[in-house]
Amino acid sequence: MPDGRVSTEEAVLAAHAGDAWFAASLPEAVVFPESAEEVSALLKFASEKGVPVTPRGAGRGYVGGCVPARGGIAVSLMRMNRILEINREDGVAVAQPGVITGDLQDAVLAQGLFYPPDPASLRECSLGGNVATNAGGPRCLKYGVTRHYILGLQVVLMDGTIVRVGGRTHKNKMGLDLIGMFVGSEGLLGVVTEITVRLLPAPPASATLAASFAEATGAAAAVQAVLAHGFLPAAMEVADHFTLEAARAHLGADKVPPGNAHVILELDGQPASVRGEAASLAELLRKVGALTVKTATTPAESDAIWGLRRAFSGSLRATGLTKLNEDVTVPRSRLVDLFVLGGALQAKYGFPVACFGHAGDGNIHVNIMVDPNEPDTTTRMEAALDELFDHVVAWGGAISGEHGVGLAKKRWWLKAAPAELRRLTAMVKSALDPQSLLNPGKFV
Repeated sequence: MPDGRVSTEEAVLAAHAGDAWFAASLPEAVVFPESAEEVSALLKFASEKGVPVTPRGAGRGYVGGCVPARGGIAVSLMRMNRILEINREDGVAVAQPGVITGDLQDAVLAQGLFYPPDPASLRECSLGGNVATNAGGPRCLKYGVTRHYILGLQVVLMDGTIVRVGGRTHKNKMGLDLIGMFVGSEGLLGVVTEITVRLLPAPPASATLAASFAEATGAAAAVQAVLAHGFLPAAMEVADHFTLEAARAHLGADKVPPGNAHVILELDGQPASVRGEAASLAELLRKVGALTVKTATTPAESDAIWGLRRAFSGSLRATGLTKLNEDVTVPRSRLVDLFVLGGALQAKYGFPVACFGHAGDGNIHVNIMVDPNEPDTTTRMEAALDELFDHVVAWGGAISGEHGVGLAKKRWWLKAAPAELRRLTAMVKSALDPQSLLNPGKFV
């Protein structure tokens, strides 16, 4: 590696030992490559010497996905942080993995274009990290997740081979869907060094609606009613009583609408259609039991509503309790059941349970709030999580909608994935990384 690329300083090792989850494990060295060729040389060396390698982006993951569980080398992609191209005519952008997602969105918006995936940490997370976890966000309902916007990837395999999959056309059915194999692979199959994304025309108008309800089950039922009446909002979020109470305590009661549940909807499109849909949706929400409905049509008004949504996680942390954030996904028909389950878990195990998230696609963040100093916390916590995941799997849901498996959900991978799926996953891993050196110690 060229000078300045490798560090074994204690502070640098500690900074690359974990992510936003609580687990950490020190690497023996951190490498900061600045090109695909440098990544290739590093992986070839590590493969020859049998050294574990853990790739990482901005370190904003929630499941320990970039924790160097078996030491070795942590590879930070954050110096590869250039937007290489924005092409309005082709509707594509080409970027390196260390580009911050929000920076890419700002850059393409300045040219009248739109990159829809919007994880909550978009001002901190990297595009490469989004690819690794197939990140989503509120706009998934209408626009889909990261995978739907990846046209091409440059990937370095564990033996140092640099390969390109996909391309820059919006349609491409040439061979196997290898992009789909790498997106969401959590750094287990290769190191992404360049990303070509699909862009859309930026919607010229938007409106945001916020509705309050007496109960979370009523809010969940309202979500179903919106879809049943033929509306497809860009985003549809929901929050329960404990989440709102935490926000009232943290932000001030005047910042949070009344009621015990909250729904946020965002519309976008042409100005006339947005105005018409916003009026119709407000009327529908009142008919299905909303206590209050507020419609925001200016950027400042919409930002105030979304600011509350973005503050939910911080408000829960401000309670002083440890927040176990489980980003489960259930079929939408089970949304009401999931909120009922949250209440049942709270009553049974004695932990507050806060549920909020992306109601439109069934991806709800079930936050079990624990006090580590209480007796039998670990035993009760694990039992509550077991019961949560048992129900989610039985309903045909997924144990993770966007955060990934990482270390945090490794225990439940065996429960969620049938034996045949686990064998197939292991076969793919073995074909690309026969020594299991790339991000080892995770679910495969």
